[in-house]
Amino acid sequence: MFDYSAPNDLLEGRIILVTGAGRGIGESVAKAYAAHGATVLLLGKNEENLNRVYDEIEAAGYPQAAVIPFNLETALPHQYDELAATLEGEFGRLDGLLHNASIIGPRTPLEQLSGDNFMRVMQVNVNAMFILTSTLLPLLKLSDSASVIFTSSSVGRKGRAYWGAYAVSKFATEGLMQVLADEVDDTLPIRANSVNPGATRTDMRAKAYPGENPASNPHPDEITPIYLYLMGRDSAGVNGKALDARNGSPL
Repeated sequence: MFDYSAPNDLLEGRIILVTGAGRGIGESVAKAYAAHGATVLLLGKNEENLNRVYDEIEAAGYPQAAVIPFNLETALPHQYDELAATLEGEFGRLDGLLHNASIIGPRTPLEQLSGDNFMRVMQVNVNAMFILTSTLLPLLKLSDSASVIFTSSSVGRKGRAYWGAYAVSKFATEGLMQVLADEVDDTLPIRANSVNPGATRTDMRAKAYPGENPASNPHPDEITPIYLYLMGRDSAGVNGKALDARNGSPL
């Protein structure tokens, strides 16, 4: 696993938005951020799941989170503008943004992949991620040190057969990260990096590998160190890197 031990006050006073925060990796990382002092903005399409995570953060005595029901598949551009305006009015700035939400789509040969399925995956995994990033950049610029984390995949760094739209979307994710990192490098108090979580015990993994024993993979709680590292002060200056949650140590 990524070798990093976060100080308890790592994210004290920070305001961080996590997409797909209602379950899986998003839930675990959101809780880890809250446990280290952050006010976490929980964004997702399932309000019931978000409320459960909110309640658990509240019960633990961490800073009060915020629930943001938002469907990345169907949201229109003006809704992103409204979201940014609401966040600015309530919080004044944004110190971090974790792009965690994504969908896997059909695992099938390209010849059998329908245009509708391809576009659905790209809408959630790429288009929505881009619009959310560009819309929230003005709020990130108001931070003294902001971090944007993009969730990648091994198939977004080397394509593999039958991963279709998902692999293409993760290559696009890496590209967007690199473009943003280059634009902000040495000019803005923002850094951008990507994380490949690797095989993790999530619903998405179970869908991709239905015959696999889930217990053979780590729980999402076990891969939070890299997300803490990239969101906190110890990664200041780390920009444009493609990292793995299950390999290595801080740079």
